Amino acid sequence: MRSLYSKVWQTLGAVKTGVILLILVVVVSAAGTVILQRPTTDGDEIQRAYAPQMLHLLDALGLTNVFHSWWFVVLLSLVSLSIIAASIQRFPNSWRFYSRPYKSPDDSFRKALPLHVEIPIASEAQGLNVAERAFKKAGFKPEHIVREKSFSLFGERHRISEMAVYIVHASLLLIFFGGIVDALTGWTGFLMLSPGQAANHFELRNGGDITLPFSVRCDGTGQENYADGTPKKWWSKLTVLENGNSVLQKEIVVNEPLVYRGARFYQASYGDTGKMETMKLNATPVKDGTAQEITLGLASAPAQLDADTSVRIAEFIPDYVVRDGQIYTRSNQIGSPAVHLVVESKKLAKAVNVWLPPIEGFAENSNSPYKFEVTALEMQHYTGLQVSHEPGQWAVWAGVILMGCGLVVVFYLVHVRVWGVPARDARGQLVLWVGGISNKNRDVFEERFKKLVEEIKSEVGAGAAKAEAPVAALAGR
Repeated sequence: MRSLYSKVWQTLGAVKTGVILLILVVVVSAAGTVILQRPTTDGDEIQRAYAPQMLHLLDALGLTNVFHSWWFVVLLSLVSLSIIAASIQRFPNSWRFYSRPYKSPDDSFRKALPLHVEIPIASEAQGLNVAERAFKKAGFKPEHIVREKSFSLFGERHRISEMAVYIVHASLLLIFFGGIVDALTGWTGFLMLSPGQAANHFELRNGGDITLPFSVRCDGTGQENYADGTPKKWWSKLTVLENGNSVLQKEIVVNEPLVYRGARFYQASYGDTGKMETMKLNATPVKDGTAQEITLGLASAPAQLDADTSVRIAEFIPDYVVRDGQIYTRSNQIGSPAVHLVVESKKLAKAVNVWLPPIEGFAENSNSPYKFEVTALEMQHYTGLQVSHEPGQWAVWAGVILMGCGLVVVFYLVHVRVWGVPARDARGQLVLWVGGISNKNRDVFEERFKKLVEEIKSEVGAGAAKAEAPVAALAGR
């Protein structure tokens, strides 16, 4: 069992395993963005998009609800375990390298380091002093390393970049943790409201229903169009009601939701309810008289046309059809609209049914003392709200921010180390051994290292020239 556990642990922590699992997550996530997903797409739309056999296969594989499927949760869990295993296996060495940097290079290290030079010096003190000034000028903070039999100089920059991989690992774990939490405990539903309506109960897209501890009321909704008439945006004015009090108001548009107590209300759709809000008509007496404009609604009081006559709306059909001697509503969208008016007058024996347009067998327009013409129609609209609860989003966003910080460290911070060691070369001459190394961008570092070496050589040469001048003067005397 120990051997099996060790093999599983080593396999989980292998780079190849992590890469394969990450590729699978990317592929599956891409499929989830291309294939219509049931929690966020209407069922009728999905059925129109795919053939019945294909839809059955997608449903069976869970590809129409990828981000809430059990196998996606398992995949995220495996990736997370792989990242944890890889981090635990490699962290001790990384931490040892980070917390105890190699500051005093021995002979074998100096010989093996690819980037190094040997500069002749007059004394150890001179070499170390010159190197210290050059290190400071190059942006390093030099540190004097004193050993029992040696002195050396050490400088470095951006040691934190050695731990950047663990910052990225932590960010991925946060993102995957948020995805797992959302898949297990999150939900998505849909809510339709007309202006003035409030609701706190709605059905979930994947079955079931939910009741929120607060209500949301629609105070208004509308659509803005481009010059050619195509929709530009939908908007809704929403009010959150809790214990009968208004606690939050916001006008939402697509991608700018209202968020309250963990629930997000997105603008998802907009349309006609099939119900009329108001209608404007011109009423003209059949006999001599002047036309007058009236405004009617289904719930409004009758409009008085004269001292004896009034008219009201009895019925409005947005798209009518006559079949088998009956009037039916074909759809809730404006297609072939018809309005049923009832004209009542003291001069008439009974009320007159007026239909606009006249419908044979139902209209009694010829008996009406007024003719009517519709001049404007205002329909009642609804706003479609997608409601979602995603408790793992805080972890996802925290992971995204942390990953941004980690990638900045990975790509823009380079761990650079330089050493200066007084030593004897192969001929026994005293030299200043200067070496350096970087964990990436080595071509760039080599150019900086050359400038550092030139700075040291020029200062060492200037010091030697000053020392030779008094000797030459004494020799001339």
